[in-house]
Amino acid sequence: MHIVLVEPEIPQNTGNIGRLCAATETPLHLVGKLGFSLSDKYLKRAGLDYWPYIHVIRHNSYQDFFSKCKDDSRLLMFTARGGAPYNQINFQWDDYLLFGSETKGLPESLLKEAGDNKINIPTSSKVRSLNLANAVSIVLYHGLQQLTGDNWPWTP
Repeated sequence: MHIVLVEPEIPQNTGNIGRLCAATETPLHLVGKLGFSLSDKYLKRAGLDYWPYIHVIRHNSYQDFFSKCKDDSRLLMFTARGGAPYNQINFQWDDYLLFGSETKGLPESLLKEAGDNKINIPTSSKVRSLNLANAVSIVLYHGLQQLTGDNWPWTP
């Protein structure tokens, strides 16, 4: 699986997600304009000393990202605005799990193209959405557990 952050804004979230990617040996794609520099001290602090173990792939635009995706891979787009619950998805090893920015989510233009690949994490109506790093953690570990079955906890 691949974690894809589209225009993340908060360095601490991206740092925590990077640390998660290091722990699971999952590639981290950063797409579009970032709300911080990759040398940001908060990004580095949240990711601790795990940055050498994170496979970060930088894409300057959506077009750049889409052109480099494997043709037979799915793009699962996560949103707080509808879609199938994440725990009803049959994950695949080559899935790209797309998450939008902390304040805007994924662009509506992308979500319109998602079809059955528009996914959500159910929450109480009292909460607009989950923290980005928490949402990625929930989905990634659920997917890994589903794919590895009896081999859980999965060890790369």
